[in-house]
Amino acid sequence: MNLTITQIKEALATIDTIETLEQSPFNNDSRKGVQQALRSRRKQIERDLQLKQQYETMSQLENKIYQQDPSALICGIDEVGRGPLAGPVVACAVILNPDHAYIGINDSKQLNHKKRAVLQQQLEAGLIDFAIGSASVEEIDQYNIYQATKIAMMRAINQLSPQPTHLLIDAMQLDVAIPQQSIIKGDSKSVAIAAASILAKEYRDQYMTTLDEQYPGYDFAQNVGYGTKKHLEGIDKFGVTPVHRKSFEPIKSMIK
Repeated sequence: MNLTITQIKEALATIDTIETLEQSPFNNDSRKGVQQALRSRRKQIERDLQLKQQYETMSQLENKIYQQDPSALICGIDEVGRGPLAGPVVACAVILNPDHAYIGINDSKQLNHKKRAVLQQQLEAGLIDFAIGSASVEEIDQYNIYQATKIAMMRAINQLSPQPTHLLIDAMQLDVAIPQQSIIKGDSKSVAIAAASILAKEYRDQYMTTLDEQYPGYDFAQNVGYGTKKHLEGIDKFGVTPVHRKSFEPIKSMIK
């Protein structure tokens, strides 16, 4: 008795290598549905392999540190919110477990909310520790966004327990005694930084949703503080709020 196409799809789902798939007797089944299922499974296996290879590439910086110091506590640090007109700048610091395996992780900007939410749950459950640090709108206006970002990052690091032995930072250099490496576009080159990027973005996005409830009319839940058309229309209609960055244009010119 021939298996149904549904049964064959279930059987194909247990195959995880191209070699095994090519040896499957289902290749001799001429039914269009079966052949389509074989092609679909091949694509999925190839996609999974690509993600694993990408993860290995993004783990090279961490692995190099582990080779030099097997007991290293590697901390990835990243921020979100340097460019918006409203809201704080938020940083996250994470300490990875040496056996980390967050396949599919990437720069948070390359992932949709659904994927970030799944990874967020995995990260929060599997990290040695993580912490969020932020710098307020007032601090951004007082010190400038670059210095405020440093403040947010240091606040995140200082909350970690245990304290890390190595820092991998996305495009920043911090005034701290811990050995550090600043990496341009680090959120796409380092698993640790990518993890920090995801947690920081999810935290800040949720915070901006709460600000949307406090200050309706600016569309904060959708634009997370960036200067979109709806946001600028809200400023024209309702004015500048306490959560707007007064040192950023066009707000700076509006309040002179």
